[in-house]
Amino acid sequence: MLFSKQPSQRFSRGRVLSFVGALLLLPVLGALSKREAPSTSASKVEIAKAAIGSIPTRAYFGDTHLHTAYSADAGMVGTTVGPEDAYRFVLGQQVTSNTGLQAKLKRPYDFVVIADHAENMGLQDMIGQSDPGLLNDPFGKQLYDLVKAGKGYEAYLLILNTLGEGGDKAEIKSESMKRSAWNTITTLAEKYNDPGKFTAFIGYEWTSQPGGNNLHRVVVFRDDKTKAEKVLPFSAFDSDDVEDLWAYMQNFEKNTGGKVLAIPHNGNLSNGMMFDPFHQKDDSPIDRDYARQRNRFEPLYEVTQEKGTAEAHPLLSPEDDFAPFEVYDKGNLSGSQAKTNAMLPYEYARPALKLGLQLDNQLGINPFKFGLVGSTDSHTGLSTTEEDNWFGKANILEPSPNRWKDVLIKSLKDPSLDMTAQDLAASGLAAVWAHENTREALFDAMARKEVYGTTGTRLQVRVFGGFDFAEGDLNRSDFAKNGYANGVPMGGDLSNAPSDKAPAFLIQAMRDPMGANLDRIQIVKGWLSADGQTHEKVYNVAWGDADKRKPGADGTLPVVGNSVNLQEATYSNSIGDPVLKGYWKDPDFDSSQKAFYYVRVMEIPTPRWLAYDRKRFNLFEVMPKDIRYVSQERAYTSPIWYNPI
Repeated sequence: MLFSKQPSQRFSRGRVLSFVGALLLLPVLGALSKREAPSTSASKVEIAKAAIGSIPTRAYFGDTHLHTAYSADAGMVGTTVGPEDAYRFVLGQQVTSNTGLQAKLKRPYDFVVIADHAENMGLQDMIGQSDPGLLNDPFGKQLYDLVKAGKGYEAYLLILNTLGEGGDKAEIKSESMKRSAWNTITTLAEKYNDPGKFTAFIGYEWTSQPGGNNLHRVVVFRDDKTKAEKVLPFSAFDSDDVEDLWAYMQNFEKNTGGKVLAIPHNGNLSNGMMFDPFHQKDDSPIDRDYARQRNRFEPLYEVTQEKGTAEAHPLLSPEDDFAPFEVYDKGNLSGSQAKTNAMLPYEYARPALKLGLQLDNQLGINPFKFGLVGSTDSHTGLSTTEEDNWFGKANILEPSPNRWKDVLIKSLKDPSLDMTAQDLAASGLAAVWAHENTREALFDAMARKEVYGTTGTRLQVRVFGGFDFAEGDLNRSDFAKNGYANGVPMGGDLSNAPSDKAPAFLIQAMRDPMGANLDRIQIVKGWLSADGQTHEKVYNVAWGDADKRKPGADGTLPVVGNSVNLQEATYSNSIGDPVLKGYWKDPDFDSSQKAFYYVRVMEIPTPRWLAYDRKRFNLFEVMPKDIRYVSQERAYTSPIWYNPI
């Protein structure tokens, strides 16, 4: 057995649940080249098309994790934007925010998953409707009476206190209320789903939080309401163990012929439980069946969102200069337990991907073989990720002169564990490479991991890996066709390397057309050596201002510079490049070693949302100087894995 449970890794398994808690198509960069490589075999292209349906033509941007007033932890504390206005907002329409501001996106989204919490879904709306099922439940009636008496916040505190007792004591046991709320969610998704133009996925969030440790998953259905309504959302009141969620998902697929996947998020708030290689129920080592189910039902991980970016941690990746980015690592979600260093390896994407290589060796299947996306987890009904137009994580953090000093989640144990506004990020977005904007095409792309996550920017990146690529392939007019025919895209697998050949990667990246220039393209490699130990290395592949910036002997690249004007909350695209492309062949490849490779694309520094607030509300004499006012937005692609067998 590879792993043994250390005392410092043992966490409470108590059943505690808290609710606090017009795009441009990436151009073929070689289209202007006068030289073009020979065309590829049509048969190989057909094989690639058969595997994925049709060759993806563009990256679609959206949010797989948006909450509205239908989430109890939003609606009960003042969120008024419901699912319908949330759809209107992501479609580019102007809506009234929860605090009465007029809100509108600069650019609409291509898709969204309204992922309201399964636990007492639609509670605030059901109170407004005097839902009979709510009134027939003693706990529901108690909440109803408090709200009608003008004591809504007391009702919310009652929910929290009852949740703290564990189990399902805070559940309103009314199937009619659950079905009514779920019907509203599915009906609105059908109303706003517009195949070819906009995709409204049916989904919800399963909000498991044993001991205050975040194990949340967003559950996404591929199908329409005729299948989704054959079940009710599986909630943490049903079980807080993820294996029971997978059983629910498996039964749904078996009984309906539909498809469903789950996306975990915020491992950084799980206090070591998100990627713990032990069963949640009994702390026994995970087995092949666990690995198979997690591999099947959880193809993606939400690597960045408003409560932190969980790609890497500086203590785990001390040689990575860009690891310390929007790291939130004080404690768990409820603020009931402080973080320890022993928990960190089981909370972040990169160490989890490395752990997956070890488990694959042991079990014959990799439970942590996931692609990467970003999303918001906004509880305002407003999905906003742009630093100068961020409407906050919750209604209390919508734009105002005082939000910079507000507390989102107050720890009942230790003020140092409070989650403050300054800890939060305007992040993130999911980008999906697909051949059309439909539920089927986008879901299938997510299932095969041909996706990437950004911290809110709409920069575009495409990656192919293979053994026969040459540097000239970067300039082909049929770049994508060649990539699929002779290699694999992000999320794909390479195996059994030919003799004396190392994997090579073709990468194209283009800045957000309304955003910042690019600093650099990097490849992050993780691998498993013969002694069973994992390793990692970050390689610079291409960079802006290449005529001025030269890497040192150790590969270290000088910083791109900083054009941010903090007084005006502006920046200049006078540094960096709008387009980068790179060819990289692994110089340290060992064909006998399991490995993964993912791409990280960095933008030049830009103002953070706090800089825009300070300028907008003229708070230069009020806000502290040591707050983080500058950000460096980025994208993370799904890995490409190599297996020697």
